[in-house]
Amino acid sequence: MKAKPTVPPATPPNTYNTPAESESDQISQNIEAVLDFYIREEQKISSSQRMLEHISGFIGQPVFLGIILLLVVMWIFANVILRQFGIVEFDPPPFLWLQGIVGLGALLTATVVLTKQNRLAKLEERRSHLDLKVMLLTEQKAAKLINLLEELRRDLPNVKNRHDVEAATLQQSMSPDLVLATLDEGSPTEDQAKPADESTKDASSNAINQRAPKQKKQ
Repeated sequence: MKAKPTVPPATPPNTYNTPAESESDQISQNIEAVLDFYIREEQKISSSQRMLEHISGFIGQPVFLGIILLLVVMWIFANVILRQFGIVEFDPPPFLWLQGIVGLGALLTATVVLTKQNRLAKLEERRSHLDLKVMLLTEQKAAKLINLLEELRRDLPNVKNRHDVEAATLQQSMSPDLVLATLDEGSPTEDQAKPADESTKDASSNAINQRAPKQKKQ
């Protein structure tokens, strides 16, 4: 009686992710987080704000400038033609109605553009705060890694232990309050922020004033 051949047990599938897969997953999570941030910001925009931004986008195109120039030329040309045929112009020179309409359009255009710029400025401020938080977190992680490497260097028997002043300084995490206080102290005042050309002018005028009495004595 022949014995049945033994079948080797099936190897369980590898449930652990490779480094490439884990890195791609992390990149995908970061991209999704950024996209979610922009989607949330877009959802916060009201219908009136969205309409104003569409108008602002149209105003920023070269076609809008061409339309404005065409309307101004047609307005002036129509008044000139009416005057040639002896008809009373609806806006005789110096075209006060045209000036008022153009001024009102400029005011409305500036308002629409500033409305969009204010929203973008708030969004940029939030991004700046997020960048600052990420930078501080990265700096804390780097300080922790340096601390772990220094502990590993001290524990290894085949590595000579020595005191590294620079590594000891980098182990300390940066304090945001201390950095802000240092920046405030180091910012130049109005008197200290005097331009260099003004200081050179003052120095040259003082030198001329000092030379003048010497020339009179000679």
